[in-house]
Amino acid sequence: MTPSEIQSIKQRFGIIGNAPALNYAIQVAAQVAPTDMTVLITGESGSGKESFSKIIHALSPRKHGQFIAINCGAIPEGTIDSELFGHEKGSFTGAQEARKGYFEVTNGGTIFLDEIGEMPLGTQARLLRVLENGEFIRVGSSKVQKTDVRVVAATNVNLLDAVREGKFREDLYYRLNTVPITVPPLRERGDDIYLLFRKFATDFAERYRVKPIALSPDAVTELQRFSFPGNIRQLKNVAEQMSVLETERDVDGNRLRQYLPAEQSSRLPMLLSASGAGAEANTYSERDLLYKVLFDMRRDMTDLKKMVLDMAAGQRPAEAQELLRQNSHLFNNLNVAPVYENNRLARSGPADGGTPEYFITPRPEITVDDAATYEDEPQRVEDIPHETEEETLSLEAKEKEMIMKALKKHHNKRKYAAHDLGISERTLYRKLKQYDLEQL
Repeated sequence: MTPSEIQSIKQRFGIIGNAPALNYAIQVAAQVAPTDMTVLITGESGSGKESFSKIIHALSPRKHGQFIAINCGAIPEGTIDSELFGHEKGSFTGAQEARKGYFEVTNGGTIFLDEIGEMPLGTQARLLRVLENGEFIRVGSSKVQKTDVRVVAATNVNLLDAVREGKFREDLYYRLNTVPITVPPLRERGDDIYLLFRKFATDFAERYRVKPIALSPDAVTELQRFSFPGNIRQLKNVAEQMSVLETERDVDGNRLRQYLPAEQSSRLPMLLSASGAGAEANTYSERDLLYKVLFDMRRDMTDLKKMVLDMAAGQRPAEAQELLRQNSHLFNNLNVAPVYENNRLARSGPADGGTPEYFITPRPEITVDDAATYEDEPQRVEDIPHETEEETLSLEAKEKEMIMKALKKHHNKRKYAAHDLGISERTLYRKLKQYDLEQL
C-alpha cells in the first residue's frame, strides 16, 4: 500500500499522525478488510481501537450491511447472552416478548466486540460456536439459527495472561487472533502528540468561539515528554480544559504542567517512596506477612525456652538435671549450656542481680579426610545456630538453614540430605560451596 493510499484512509476516518507503527496498523487493517477473517485489535484504553474496526468494515464487501459496536464490559453478566444472541418470550423474568440479538440483527454485517476480555466464560463458549459454525441459539430456545457476521474484537488487556489465569478460553483466543492489529499508545507516537493537540485545540476554539491555544517550544517538549496513560482521550481532555480555563492563549511549559498530573509527568521508573512505617507496611505481600507471623512465633518460643531454663536454675541440682535431661531436645537451638557451681545450676550474669545470661557453647571444628569418607560415614554435626535477637527474612539465610538441618537429620550424608531437600547432589555440592559449608 502506497503512502498516498494510507493518507487517504487517514483523511476519510479522521486519523491524525505519521508514526510508523500507526501507518503499519492502518495498512494491515486495509489489507485484511476485503476478507472475512476475524481480527483482534489490541491496544491501551483510549488509543483509538474502534477507528480501526470502522476501517475494516467500511473497506469490506459488508460495508452496506449493519455495523454494531458493543462494549462487553458494560453489559451485565446476566443479560449479555440475551443481548448478543436474543431470547424467547418467557425465557426469564421480564422477557414479555421474543427479541433478536445483535448477532441476528447484524446478519451480513460486522459486529465489533470491544473489551472482549471482560466477556463471561459461558458467553465465550457461545461466541466460539458462532465463529466456528456460524450458529447460535436464543436464550430459552432449542432451535439452532444461522448467521453470517464478521467479528472484530478489541482488548486493552493481555489475553494470554487471562488464558493462563483461567479467565479466557484458549481456543477462543486463537480463533479471534487470526489477524492481530496492534494500535500504538500515544506516548510512542512522537510528534503525533503535538499534531493531535493542535487539532483538538482548533476544534474546541471553534466550539467555544475563542482563540486557539498556542504552545511555546518548551511547552511542546513538555507535552511530548508526558506519558499519557489515558492516551488520546486524556490528551483531548487536556486540550479542552486549557481552551476553556486559560485566559492567556499563549501557554509555556510551566503553565502546561499545571494541567498534567505530577505523578504521571515522567517516563522514568517509579521509585519506592519511604514515607513512613505505614507505607513500608503496605509493601509487604501476603507471603511476607505470613513469614513475619511465623518468625514472631518462633521468637516467642525461643524466649519461652529461655524462661524454662531460667526457672530450672532455681531448683535443686538433681531435679534440675533430670528436668533438663528429659527435655534436652527443647534447648538444642538456644546455643546455651547450663552452668553448675557447687553442684547447683548457676546462671552467668552480673553480680548485681541484673538480667541473667547464659554461656555460649563453642562450636567444634569438624574435619573430613576425604569426600568419600565424608559421604559414606555419619559425622557429628553441631546444633544449628539460630538468631535469637533479630530474625532475618533473607531467602538465602533460610535456604542455608534448611541445608544444615537436612545434613543434621541424615547424619551428614549428602545423598539423603539432597533427596530430602528435593534437589540433586550436584546442586547440594554447589550450595555448600556457595554458603561456605564445605567443612561440615
